[in-house]
Amino acid sequence: MKKFKKIFMLLSVTMTLSVTVPETMADQRSYTYTYDYFKFERESPDAYTATDIITGNQFGIGDFKNADGLFVRGNDLYVCDTGNNRIVVFTKLENGELEVKEEIKEVTGAKVTTLAGPTDIFVTKEGDRYIVDKQNQRILHTDSDNNVILELTKPEDETIASNAEFFPNKVLVDNTGRIIALVDGYNEGFLQFTPEGEFIGYLGANKVKFDPLDYLWKSFATDAQKAQMIQFVPTEYSNLAFDKEGFIYATTDVFDVAEIRTNQATPIRKLNATGQDILVKNGITNPMGDLSWGAAGDVKDASRFNDITILDNDIYMAIDRTRGKIFAYDYQGNLLYAFGGIGNKLGYFQNVTSIEHIGTDLYVLDGRSNSITTFSLTEYGELINTAIQTYVDGYYQESGEYWKEVQALNGNYELASEGVGRAFMQAEDYEKAMEYFERTWDDDNYSKAFKLYRKDWIEDNIGTVISLIMILIVLWASKTIFKKIKGGILDDDY
Repeated sequence: MKKFKKIFMLLSVTMTLSVTVPETMADQRSYTYTYDYFKFERESPDAYTATDIITGNQFGIGDFKNADGLFVRGNDLYVCDTGNNRIVVFTKLENGELEVKEEIKEVTGAKVTTLAGPTDIFVTKEGDRYIVDKQNQRILHTDSDNNVILELTKPEDETIASNAEFFPNKVLVDNTGRIIALVDGYNEGFLQFTPEGEFIGYLGANKVKFDPLDYLWKSFATDAQKAQMIQFVPTEYSNLAFDKEGFIYATTDVFDVAEIRTNQATPIRKLNATGQDILVKNGITNPMGDLSWGAAGDVKDASRFNDITILDNDIYMAIDRTRGKIFAYDYQGNLLYAFGGIGNKLGYFQNVTSIEHIGTDLYVLDGRSNSITTFSLTEYGELINTAIQTYVDGYYQESGEYWKEVQALNGNYELASEGVGRAFMQAEDYEKAMEYFERTWDDDNYSKAFKLYRKDWIEDNIGTVISLIMILIVLWASKTIFKKIKGGILDDDY
């Protein structure tokens, strides 16, 4: 019966919306939205609100130019002002305002002292800096006063062509001092180096992608033809970031649109120490951005993530360079909300290049408008965060109450019903949990709750059930004996 209701509802919704959904959905999208069970968009209250736009001119240091990267350590915000060959360091004051702390344009102790097109920086807890000096084809390890400790250049290794150039793009450094670099054109994964700069291999190699027709053609091609063909190499990553536990979240923007349609694309990955993807994907689809789109502004492509940041509560935010959107996912891979867009108004972008956070405040860098947009949580967003955090901390009843408040603000939000259902399930009120899971078509959790409800019912009523069975056995036995006695009496009469 439940499956029949689901099919009937799906057909009804599809018939109602089929005329308008395919080409106009992207045009009518609200600023903040999410997707329901049937993968249709649902308008949502704003979880974040844009509060300010930051430019270099505001601080008397000149406009940013083609800025490409952000990094946060404590209350310091590092802006890689790529086109101006500098890194600007801001610090966030107690009143929430930013002030310029430092401009890094050159280093001490290297043959080439000036920076050229820096695209990223990583700062350790001790204050050491790792600067991606891209156009100088190096990564610089310096102290907090910009004195060079190590200059890391192209490694000599048999896996790297002797004529290959070395244009590092992004960098991370783990607690052991291992350097993890994303290098343009190196498709085998992230490059790994020891603290001393020794190359030790690749991490998180991407799956090889190829066209079967090209492969068939190559099998019959001559050596000369093969030499002219593009080799089948793994696709590249676009960015990487650490979470609070030191796991790497990586984004890739190279995949076929068909993989979105079939839920095969994995544009966000969480890598363990061996490079295996351990990202939890319990949402209605893999975390992949928009599930449908039209052709607004001649933008027809799927979401392509080019940076990611992970909050302390394991909510992660990825930016989509295709439509200038920010997508927020919880630790289970559920889309919490999406917001943003391409435009010139506050809260919109022209070319998003990086995202970072201080606390729950977001900082989004636009490489075309040469500005940083700041975002702060709304009451609605704060309730969602608190509902998730209290559940993770084991306060299930409190979590359910917060989800009810979320539901009061957004009756279309299926995750709120699921959250209330999970809270009831942890409180062992399985019948109530089933009611909420049924509302959101959550078959898996509904089945779990039903099995536990059935188990509890049997345990609570086993005595009554056994008594009824015993009574039925006694009645059946009595009837049988009575028939035999009655039959014996009748035989004696004859």
